[in-house]
Amino acid sequence: MASRWNKDLTWNDVTPKAAFLNRRQIMAGAVGLGAASIAGPALSQELEPNSFEDITSYNNFYEFGTGKSDPAKNAHALDTLDWKITVDGMVDNAGEYTFAELIEGLTEEERIYRFRCVEAWAMIVPWNGVELGGILNKIGVQSGAKYVAFETAVQPENMIGVQRRVLDFPYREGLRLDEAMHPLTLMATGIYGEPMPNQNGAPMRLVVPWKYGFKSIKSIVRITLTDQEPPTSWNMQNAREYGFYSNVNPQVSHPRWSQASHRLIGGGLFNRREDTLMFNGYETEVASLYDGMDLSEKF
Repeated sequence: MASRWNKDLTWNDVTPKAAFLNRRQIMAGAVGLGAASIAGPALSQELEPNSFEDITSYNNFYEFGTGKSDPAKNAHALDTLDWKITVDGMVDNAGEYTFAELIEGLTEEERIYRFRCVEAWAMIVPWNGVELGGILNKIGVQSGAKYVAFETAVQPENMIGVQRRVLDFPYREGLRLDEAMHPLTLMATGIYGEPMPNQNGAPMRLVVPWKYGFKSIKSIVRITLTDQEPPTSWNMQNAREYGFYSNVNPQVSHPRWSQASHRLIGGGLFNRREDTLMFNGYETEVASLYDGMDLSEKF
């Protein structure tokens, strides 16, 4: 189902499927995946898809190792059968849900979103999924809840990165409740009309298109409603570099590079750069969420 939130983006703008799944190929030597995927501006041209080998052999998901080819080698071990999501905290309908139960009765949509990574690369991605707000309404958010916290699966027997403790697992993320309820915020279950690949966060991941990509947590197994700001993995790892909000903001540089522009994925290492838009081009829709906030302090 098409969506009003696609705005001016069409399939002509979409980053080729090959380039999306191979997005790390140009990032050798850059910061790792945890500070990885978020959205960016529309492409102005069609790009030549990468090979099937590129698609399946170059990706990042720290639970499966830190090397660029590790997820392709190891993510097949992710056990997504009988996937369960624990819902707890300040909710009316706490419990353990299957993937199907959690999204049952909700309308699946196709959303073509800009996707901007904190590492200053960008793409356009056609996601499939349901609005996170629909899930939250279904589980019944209690009065007083202010935040939504998420956790990624930990399968030590299947995840070599977990075995090696390359991060403080489980991977954790969080949103303010009004951010989570915003109709742009998607619980994605697929890309290009196909189920979510393991290395991209099967069977379900968050997509928040106005924030840097590491906020879009993968392979979710826990959703918690709370009245306290939850800890988030990259903020815990380095609070100076990765704030809780992590809104795309070209005026606030990362301590080690500018965020004023980004490189579009799919055109090779020397592809041209484009100016980064405030809130990744979704300023009209989401700026009011941050009225009165100093976004250089609350980065």
